Amino acid sequence: MLSAQPAAAHSSLGQAAAATQGGYWEVASDGGVFAFGNAPFFGSMGGKALNAPVVGMALALFHNSGYYLVASDGGVFPFGDAPFFGSMGGKPLNAPVVGMAFVPKADGYYIVASDGGVFKFGGAPFFGSMGGKHLNKPVVGMAEATLGGGYYLVASDGGVFAFNAPFEGSLVGTGLNKPIVGMAFDSVTGGYYLVASDGGVFAFGNAPFQGSLGGSPPSSPIVGMDFDRATGGYYLVASDGQIFAFNAPLLGSMGGKPLSAPMVGMAVSS
Repeated sequence: MLSAQPAAAHSSLGQAAAATQGGYWEVASDGGVFAFGNAPFFGSMGGKALNAPVVGMALALFHNSGYYLVASDGGVFPFGDAPFFGSMGGKPLNAPVVGMAFVPKADGYYIVASDGGVFKFGGAPFFGSMGGKHLNKPVVGMAEATLGGGYYLVASDGGVFAFNAPFEGSLVGTGLNKPIVGMAFDSVTGGYYLVASDGGVFAFGNAPFQGSLGGSPPSSPIVGMDFDRATGGYYLVASDGQIFAFNAPLLGSMGGKPLSAPMVGMAVSS
């Protein structure tokens, strides 16, 4: 395991390089989606009535392109080529949904609630959950282990729960400056990353540490991260829309621009 380190220099490329360097999307709690680089815009829920706020998004990998948004009531909204396999919208939940993950091998997706309950849709296989089990802290996100077909859940205290996926460690009992807010799976090495709200990044397994904001917290809290399959780097996103790139091209952000609602997550197109 590698602990959080001071911020590294951020790569920055102009629009001319965007077509060869991938792209990414940011999503806000009102469902607004913002596309950067060569990431196509397929639509959003911005300006539309929502029963509950959007809490995250996922790339529909291998579907030319499309993405999903998920709301805290379990509602799922597909865009582009992303196939709809169902949702928990309108169904009773013991706890609010906090994230989702797409399963390219099975053509389906998972959504996860803060009590660790996991709900599968499409061809996504169910490997278990923390629903109904004691948690020291709420689950805040999940990641699909694309190399093996399982998945991980992560709690705000850095606890990691592995289902049909190798457990590479966690941060339980280490004493965090700020709570963990998300995680990302490294599909190149099979390791994973956790990120805290102050931008501290923690690498596990063979996932290489590429830098973090630990020691230099951003002006707005970090709300999520994603892995860049093209470069092996990763991105962090803050609630004000600022993007921080580590060994990955910075292609723009909503930082410093007026937002109708705070950012809650992101997805990388490559």
